[in-house]
Amino acid sequence: MKTNHRMRGGFTLVELLVVIVIIAALAGLAAPQVIRQRKAADKVEAVSNARQLGLAMLEFENEYGSYPDSDTLDEVSENTESPLATGGGNDSNSFFRQLLAAGFCQSEKIFYAKIPGTKKPDDDISTASTALEAGEVGFAYMMEGDKGFSAAGNPARPLAVTPLVEESTDGTFDIDPFDRKAIILRMDNSVSTLNIKADKKINLTPGKGLKDTGEGAVWGDSVTSVTIVGPKLK
Repeated sequence: MKTNHRMRGGFTLVELLVVIVIIAALAGLAAPQVIRQRKAADKVEAVSNARQLGLAMLEFENEYGSYPDSDTLDEVSENTESPLATGGGNDSNSFFRQLLAAGFCQSEKIFYAKIPGTKKPDDDISTASTALEAGEVGFAYMMEGDKGFSAAGNPARPLAVTPLVEESTDGTFDIDPFDRKAIILRMDNSVSTLNIKADKKINLTPGKGLKDTGEGAVWGDSVTSVTIVGPKLK
């Protein structure tokens, strides 16, 4: 007697929909963890770059008596005759470019932090227009008015910070890039990660933020004007 075996041709529509729903649910559960891991990796990279930036800045300050400003630009230009030591600018790219011109670093990568508007540096430092061009710097630079700080004083004072909201001059941080963490390079070359508060500011000392001066502030009583010089992103 001949027996006919019915072979199943495939999934029914209902079964396919069930599989799709399960896959979507699993993806939804995994996505936040993946995002957190990506942000953690970006934060580790930024912290590592900040430490290397701090070493270059310390060497620069030892050589020129202060961190980069318009006065040191003239000295770097005279001492090195580097094509990078030309022109000024109101962005951290321009001030950090002095470190390349003076020879205290040979790569653009130490200036990078993954924040909105940045791109991976291409390490083309052949001209002033290609070295640290727009988007290749992710750190804002701290100055006393329009002058570079010196290493004298409180070693906990910030030298460079990230991730600030684009064009922020009051110390408002972007909570997204590093999962509500701010990265602070201090003048003793230590790097701190601080919680960004609900108002998108940070406390460097109890009740005192990035631009606060006077009694109890990290800047000390002698500093009356703190300027945040943001990176050029466009």
